Amino acid sequence: KQWYQRRVAITAGGTMGIKLASTLGHEVVAVSSSDKKVELAKEKGALHYVDTSSPASINSHNNSLDLILNTVSAPHNLMTYLGLLSTNGTLVQLGAVATPLQFYQFPLLAQRKSIAGSMVGGMKSLQECVDFCVEKDIYPDIEIVDASKVDEIFINLSKANAGGLRYVLDIEASF
Repeated sequence: KQWYQRRVAITAGGTMGIKLASTLGHEVVAVSSSDKKVELAKEKGALHYVDTSSPASINSHNNSLDLILNTVSAPHNLMTYLGLLSTNGTLVQLGAVATPLQFYQFPLLAQRKSIAGSMVGGMKSLQECVDFCVEKDIYPDIEIVDASKVDEIFINLSKANAGGLRYVLDIEASF
């Protein structure tokens, strides 16, 4: 497949996205609601970081991103993200939010910005991605846990996933 280098932003919870985009040669900008994940994002391959709670941080990247992969699954202000997109930029919603997200239409119209959504792209695309990850030695950061830790993990994840870990439940070890 032909890939074009772009300025790609990935919300900081999407550490696999950061790894993939970086490996594909994109200039990766991590975006998060605080400065707590700067080191994590840069360790995973982000070259830049936007803290959406800092107007100076946002202003330094306004109208500069070609693509934002938004993994946030909690209510948040889409206008912040739309302001980061360049003309013809696209915001792709990957995180499902249970409440409606609001935004002004004018930036979409005036600068030809788009909002799209995606889930898993089907078995063929998923297999291509897995094969690419194996070929390039890209793996998620996981911790294998037993069922006794589920409550603790749920509490930690409800605060924030500062370490970018994905938890794998070991059923056999749990009983």
